Amino acid sequence: MDNYKLVETFSEFKEFKNIDREAMMRIIEDVFRGMLNKKFDCDTTDFIDIIVNVDKGDFEIYHNRTVVEDDELTDPLRQIKLSDAIKIEPDFEVGEEVNEELRIESFGRRDILALRQNLQTKVAEYEKENIFQKYKDKVGEIITAEVAHVWKREIVAIDDEGIELLMPKMEQIPSDIYKKGDTIRAIVKSVESVNGSPVVTLSRTSEIFLQRLLEAEVPEIYDGLITIKKIVREPGQRAKVAVESYDDRIDPVGACVGMKGTRIHGIVRELRNENIDVINWTTNPQLLITRALSPAKITNIVLSSDNTMANVYMENDQISLAIGKGGYNIKLAGKLTGYEIDVYRNSEANSAEEDVDLQEFSDEIDQWVIDSLIKMGCDTAKDVLSLTPEEVANRADLEIETVREVFRILRAEFEQDAE
Repeated sequence: MDNYKLVETFSEFKEFKNIDREAMMRIIEDVFRGMLNKKFDCDTTDFIDIIVNVDKGDFEIYHNRTVVEDDELTDPLRQIKLSDAIKIEPDFEVGEEVNEELRIESFGRRDILALRQNLQTKVAEYEKENIFQKYKDKVGEIITAEVAHVWKREIVAIDDEGIELLMPKMEQIPSDIYKKGDTIRAIVKSVESVNGSPVVTLSRTSEIFLQRLLEAEVPEIYDGLITIKKIVREPGQRAKVAVESYDDRIDPVGACVGMKGTRIHGIVRELRNENIDVINWTTNPQLLITRALSPAKITNIVLSSDNTMANVYMENDQISLAIGKGGYNIKLAGKLTGYEIDVYRNSEANSAEEDVDLQEFSDEIDQWVIDSLIKMGCDTAKDVLSLTPEEVANRADLEIETVREVFRILRAEFEQDAE
């Protein structure tokens, strides 16, 4: 491999690896210096100069030695005999410096191949570190990329610099459907080093993604006039956003929604028609629960002494609104407020004395089923019967057949009492 081909190789790295001029010069100098140090078995910094011109695709290596009398030579690496110096240039004198160019061909094929391999390694290391640092500063920001591959467990996208980005299935909105060439918007969720290589993970399911979309669409949020207090999501289904303004002249909910919903509609479309509820934040837990369960109208709220549970009473026709499709409304309301919310009919507020504790049915219902019902907030038979079998199956994560059998047992108890 001659000097020209090696320089051509450097030019290829510069063009395709997107390495800036200073970095390329530093890499080439480091690689050459390492090879020279190994060849001469010492630090060559003080007697060998490496001059790199990446723009022209050229480099030069000079061996600098001081001319001494033939019988005074003590350091062949840093000194040259006068008799040898005048062979290079006849008018050299003792004490002058000889700058002799070292041609790449003089190093031998093995050294040149090692040089090329080291260069590839250094470039790869630089690229990995560059990608890691670039995206480390972008964590939590929205980026746009192009889908390159769609696999079963993840999507591979590339940014405008050709860097690969991953979006696992769990970070995709369930209704997201992409094909190669599509444009994707997501936040940078994390950057990790795996086996020395940076892995950039994108997300569209993170609450931060919704927060960034709101900041982009609502100037008052970006300017700090409106504060987002909390966001909870069931990606692609429903989200609840609690906002607050310290300026009484600004309606935080109205500003976020926009005139005729213009601001929020764009975000809803981006999130695949995810239903977004924007509510006013308050430190009053009962009022916050009332707002979080909207559009259901609540009659009364009873909080537990440890402020972890809330029993909410309402009319029969409001219960389905409070629970919401798939149970998402009540589930998100609980996450937003920090309370475990149980919904009751108004008629049950005064009939607790006629109820039966679920543990009384342990001889007919498996204990693990009872535990699941209690965990969802149903401690008594009427707590369970106040809901539909489908609602119980969804919230307690039970098979519908199991729930229907539970309902049969509980109803039979009250039918016997009536007889």
